[in-house]
Amino acid sequence: MKNILIVDDDIYIGNVLEEILVKEKYNITRAYSGTEAILVLAHSKPDLILLDLMLPGLSGEDVLSQIGGIPVIVVSAKVDVDSKVELLLGGAVDYITKPFNRKELLARIAVQFRNKTLSDSAYVLTFDELVLDTNTHITTINGFELKLTRTEFAILKLLVQNPTQVITKSLLLERISEDTPDCTESSLKMHISNLRKKLREANHKDYIEAVWGIGFKLRTD
Repeated sequence: MKNILIVDDDIYIGNVLEEILVKEKYNITRAYSGTEAILVLAHSKPDLILLDLMLPGLSGEDVLSQIGGIPVIVVSAKVDVDSKVELLLGGAVDYITKPFNRKELLARIAVQFRNKTLSDSAYVLTFDELVLDTNTHITTINGFELKLTRTEFAILKLLVQNPTQVITKSLLLERISEDTPDCTESSLKMHISNLRKKLREANHKDYIEAVWGIGFKLRTD
């Protein structure tokens, strides 16, 4: 169930928002000032924030500038285009003008959750039973997490991104250098050997094969 933080000092509007969203099966947290919103965010991370601008204490603009990694939809009575543009450039993902339409509000919220789902899926790589999350650097086989080093993860990520290609040693070293500075030509063989061992122990299967004199590829048979 998605968690939404409503930041609005107008109790009536906050109650209306909460009633609408609870009916849609969202979990709701409330904050009635900018300062309270910052305190709430220090201890929890909602999936989305509905933020009013005219708040006691810290203004909505001040709160927005301190939020990172959470989609914020501004809900405000300000209707001028310049204010909307400034807020969108300042980090808000959308802007709804008060008084708002219930269907429009729910649609805009649904769009943000859909976009986040699509964004999250873009960071997940799969190959057979392997799943790599490139955001968290977590690798699982059949749901069980593997403990990979940064270099091992970088090697596996490159191979999974190119599942049908043989990756030469020189290209492998060049491409993974962005993710890890620890791998050198002399240590590459050791890193791949350790990675192959961990994968084999986890699923009794060889995922990586060496192509003699060229490089490495995922085993697709």
